[in-house]
Amino acid sequence: MFKTAKQFTFDMAHMLDGHDGKCQNLHGHTYILQVEVSGCLHEEGAKKGMVMDFADLKDIVKQHILDKMDHAFIYDTTSARESQVADLLNQLNSKTYGIATRTTAEEMTRHIFNTLKIEANLPVSLVRLWETPSSYCEYAE
Repeated sequence: MFKTAKQFTFDMAHMLDGHDGKCQNLHGHTYILQVEVSGCLHEEGAKKGMVMDFADLKDIVKQHILDKMDHAFIYDTTSARESQVADLLNQLNSKTYGIATRTTAEEMTRHIFNTLKIEANLPVSLVRLWETPSSYCEYAE
């Protein structure tokens, strides 16, 4: 079994409603996303000797994650306060992306993993999301 990974960078804003520190305020991060896939090598054809072509992995992550999240306000759709901010931003034609959970690094990592595994049918084995240069979360099943 081989594992191969690709790294991406994107910017996103969020807030943590109810947090007991400064992260309750609207703020942003430059995230580094690492997506690892695993599997056997293709035995023939154009992809021979690869688990997955890096270009294919890039296209899938771009379509299912980056196009939706990059330069967006990600918010918890179950939070009235965060939804109000999203509504205002939508009225101003700004990009938003809602998920039904708090937008911690942990929950976003799990969301990205499940989106790639279920929606994109990607053989993802691990997702690592760096929120700051010194802080990351990883999720694997």
